[in-house]
Amino acid sequence: MPGWDSFDAFLNEANLASTDEQRQQLVNTLLSEQTVWPWINGHFATFIYSKVGTETAAVNLDTIKGDPPFAPMTHLPGTTLWYVTLEFAEDDLLDYMLAIDDPLTPLKGETDLVGRVSKYWQVDPLNPLQMQTAQLNVSVLRMPDARPFPDWAKMSAVKRGKVNQHTISSRQLGFESRTLWVYTPPEYDLNPHAQYPLLIFLDGQWAIGPLQIPQIADALIKHQQMEPLLIAMVQSGTQEERSKEFIANDRYFLFLLTELLSVVQANYHVDSSKMGVGGVGLSADAAVYAALKDPTAFTRLMMISPSLKGRGDEEKLNDYLPMFDRAEEKLPKRIFQSVGRYEMNSRFLKPARTLSESLRSRRELAYRFIEVGSGHGLVSFKAVLPEALAWTFPYEAEPEPED
Repeated sequence: MPGWDSFDAFLNEANLASTDEQRQQLVNTLLSEQTVWPWINGHFATFIYSKVGTETAAVNLDTIKGDPPFAPMTHLPGTTLWYVTLEFAEDDLLDYMLAIDDPLTPLKGETDLVGRVSKYWQVDPLNPLQMQTAQLNVSVLRMPDARPFPDWAKMSAVKRGKVNQHTISSRQLGFESRTLWVYTPPEYDLNPHAQYPLLIFLDGQWAIGPLQIPQIADALIKHQQMEPLLIAMVQSGTQEERSKEFIANDRYFLFLLTELLSVVQANYHVDSSKMGVGGVGLSADAAVYAALKDPTAFTRLMMISPSLKGRGDEEKLNDYLPMFDRAEEKLPKRIFQSVGRYEMNSRFLKPARTLSESLRSRRELAYRFIEVGSGHGLVSFKAVLPEALAWTFPYEAEPEPED
């Protein structure tokens, strides 16, 4: 009888079916009854794919070792169904794709990886949980104890702030006409004399897009988890420009302090005693460098998965841990740090843990470190942002009036 309590129960019954027609009927029943995929049971998640004419199917996950990083699916004979069951930690939050009829050859020697991904890789059609970007959409596996991963824009009961768009150029860095988005909290226009804390968040094109920072801020402010603030989100350059601009670059620090900040202060009511800087990946490195250069200007630091070790053109990253040691007590007052459990050990995970041990010992700091069950990507960054924002700019209740 249908109504299976696990995928294994379905599979046992399907394997006992006497004909292909009966087996396919069981597959059809499975697809109509089980509406949530992947099917999670304890530490295990089952991924499936079902389409006539499929030759091969696999799950692409960064946590899978090997080249290509695929977990091949098994075909249920006589049916359209392909499946694989994998084990995860209960707090894992991972992006994945399905590779359908992919040649299954190593990616290392691939001459047209973009074309291959476009032709053979796709989101999971049975899983509505996705991360959507301008370049690529991915599906999201959320295990039972993972951090929430909502669409913050769909929270209709949340009062919304505004996002204003500016254009900014830089003599320090030699670029013209990048976009600067500035978020103002709800009721900002009703308080013309109030001054607001400021967070400068780098990689603004992600902040305003898939990371949903304005929408997260709206929800946190409504529930008094974060104080109302301004968020300046500045567009980054190309990947090559990001590396040159973000890693140990005094000119980028001067761009933030003298050019970007001038634009924001000229147009908005900024409380200069409460300014912070933050980013993700390489832009977190730029945030670290700026905050350590002048912790009196940037009293808050948000570093999400910074690269703390590097080689070749990124060798200057090796100076970051010693920079924290040399800073002694001259550090931002509030610091948030996160890293993904499945990020590259030598570049991200190991140095992040080393830094966390050092900062935890400094009692003068308001410091938080979290390690998430994710890799290095936008899914992980978005999942930690609510905690990062709330920690970096916590809500402060107004004092009760005296009798």
